[in-house]
This record gives sequence, C-alpha cells and structure tokens, in this order.
Amino acid sequence: MEVLRPQLVRIGGRIYRKNPIQEQTYQHEEEDEDFYQGFVECAEDPCDAYEVVQTQQGFRCTVKAPSLLYKHIVGKRGDTRKKLEVETKTSISIPKPGQEGEIVITGQHRSGVISARTRIDVLLLTFRRKQPFTHFLAFFLNEAEVQERFLKFQEEVLEKCSMDHGVDSTIFQNPKKLHLTIGMLVLLSEQEIQQTCEMLQQCKEEFIELQELVDRVLERFQASGLIVKEWNSVKLHATVMNTLFRKDPNAEGRYNLYTADGKYIFKERESFDGRNILKLFENFYFGTLKLNSIHISQRFTVDSFGNYASCGQIDFS
Repeated sequence: MEVLRPQLVRIGGRIYRKNPIQEQTYQHEEEDEDFYQGFVECAEDPCDAYEVVQTQQGFRCTVKAPSLLYKHIVGKRGDTRKKLEVETKTSISIPKPGQEGEIVITGQHRSGVISARTRIDVLLLTFRRKQPFTHFLAFFLNEAEVQERFLKFQEEVLEKCSMDHGVDSTIFQNPKKLHLTIGMLVLLSEQEIQQTCEMLQQCKEEFIELQELVDRVLERFQASGLIVKEWNSVKLHATVMNTLFRKDPNAEGRYNLYTADGKYIFKERESFDGRNILKLFENFYFGTLKLNSIHISQRFTVDSFGNYASCGQIDFS
C-alpha cells in the first residue's frame, strides 16, 4: 500500500483512511488490542450516522455485533476496551462471551461516545473481514436438463481434452451443486441470518429486472457489511471446473485468505490447461431454466437432494 494512497474504509456513511502500519499475523487475540490505532477519521465534524441518545447521566449509544467478535473489542486482559475508554472518556459495556446482545457506550460528551463507536465499528469491520465465508447468495441450477447437459459437457471435455495438463474428472463440480453465485457472506449469528432474509425480501419488493436485482442486492449487502466490496457489479457465473475439487470433492469455489483465528491460508493447487476447453466448448449449451428464487446457502453442507443447505430464500413466482 502506498503512503499517498492509503486504503479507505467506509463506515456509517463516512470514509476513514487506514494508515500504513507494520503488518501483523493475528494468530492470538492478545495481538488485537492496538489494531484500531491504524485508523484515523478523515473529517473532524461530528458524525450524524449514529443514534446517540441523551440521558440524565450524559449520552448513550449501542452497537449490535455477533458475540464471536466481542474478544476483539475486549483485547488481552481487557486492554483494548480500557484504552478505548480512556482515550474517548467513555464507559463500554460488552456482553459476556457466548451471550448475544448489544455493546453499550456511555459518556459525558457526545463527541466521545461517537469516537468510541467509530473505533469499535472499525475493529468489528476489520475482524469480520478476517472470518471465513459462511454462506453465499445464489440461484440454484438444479433442474434436470441443466444437470444432464453438464454431465454431457464433462463427458465431452474428458473425451477431447484429457491429454491436456491437469484435466481429469476430479476438477468438475458436483452437478447437484451447480449454482449462480451473487456474493459471498459472513454470517456470524442467527440474527444476521434473519437480517439477510429480511434484506432479500426488501430487494424482491423493490427490484425487478435480473441484472438490476443482483447488482442492487450486492450493493445493499455491501452497505450492511455482510458482503465485502470487491466489485461494483455482479457477473453471474456458475463454477463447472475448479482445481480445489481435485483433493476435496466438497471444496468450495472460493475461500477467504484467513481462518477464523486470523491465520493466512495458503493452498498449493495443481493447475490445469484450459485453452482447448475454451476453444472447443466456448458456446456449449447447458440448457434453459427459470430462475425462481435466491437462496442463502450455507457452505460445506448438503441437503437431502445433494445441494447446499438453504438457510432462507425469496421466491419470484
């Protein structure tokens, strides 16, 4: 990252810059405590995006967060919370580990409460991004015609391209799991799964045309923080071949670069030569189906039909 072009983080309608600091491997929660110091507000004026309530004792603001992320606000021996409280002149109450609830910030000055809320949001956003993907939004392609055409595609590829480097039956998707991916999700509680269902329902009521629908769905989930922004538009696609399948038939098409405890993931993968496949099967017909619903699919699961287990869906017909 260049010093003059720092990474920007959008939280609650405001933009913050992430100052260049020495990279660390977050393998233990003891190392979390000083992370928020790398973030600085880009503006000095008070933020109106937060709901701050005036009380008899001063001011109060609450933060909803999954319990899995509490430890990053607490830090080793509570040091992160203590530092936040001292620097913002606030008191921060955090539910006990394993208990869902709200983080409560109180203080004598509104600006201090807002500052604490901003720093907490930065911590939550940062460590949410380090969590493995848990779910994804997708259209299922589980119609018989599509599955049959996919198997025909696999048969012809192996017949004509099996001599190409790395091309064998192990890199093909399970036909029962074919889907069009809209976006990858990190859902860390039942409340976030419910929030996802409600947001999908809102999208159904507001958007009609398919490309607009998937683009707006992506945009809305990016704004909520449940999907990390990587693109401005969705390029609908279905994974039919992937070298991740070679060693693990249940592997997913995409994965995070970090495990739940912050360790970087490196997976050595044997490549394959797909040039002939692209030439010979550029216009292969996989069939026709009507996209009737968007599913919230849970990764690494299988339902009774061999597809991904669905945590919720919206239907269009």
